[in-house]
Amino acid sequence: MNKIEFFFRWLHVIAGVTWIGHLYFFNFVNVPLQAALDDSTKPNVNPKLMPRALWWFRWGAMVTFLSGLLLFALNYAYVPGMGFGWPGLKAPTTWIMMGMTFGVIMWFNVWFIIWPINKGIALKTITGDAVAAKRRTAYLASRTNTYLSGPMLFGMLGAGHGGAGGATSIVYALVIGLAAMFVAIFHSTKVGKSF
Repeated sequence: MNKIEFFFRWLHVIAGVTWIGHLYFFNFVNVPLQAALDDSTKPNVNPKLMPRALWWFRWGAMVTFLSGLLLFALNYAYVPGMGFGWPGLKAPTTWIMMGMTFGVIMWFNVWFIIWPINKGIALKTITGDAVAAKRRTAYLASRTNTYLSGPMLFGMLGAGHGGAGGATSIVYALVIGLAAMFVAIFHSTKVGKSF
């Protein structure tokens, strides 16, 4: 069981880094880049950039999600000799469940909002006046994920490093997420003004 858990833990971490790294790329780098590109440059850049970036983004999310569910089952819902059952809400489980809740929301946003909209725009199944509204929806889902990434990561690390936690720690986690979102918004308005 230890070798299986070790493999899936590292798969979860590597996939999570890939997913959240692309989330931050889209919010901190790509949003300002797209605003700076003129309409004649976008057709030369986006068809080469976006499909590859979105592939790694969405599959990073899926592998993180699936390996996380498996790890939760192995580490919190399974008791050797007794089998599977619902875990007790002791401190590490509470932290993991908080992180999982935010992670599931983020995964849902990737697979059922952000990716379908971007795919529809790329394949031109979303056209005309609908494009701007759908882009806005995808943008807001992505910004929501940027916000949730702070408390999600806090919850994932809190299980092993956060001790008993409590309401104060959860407030800290939410503030960290809010700070990440404000950095993304602030950076979007400062494109081209710093190196």
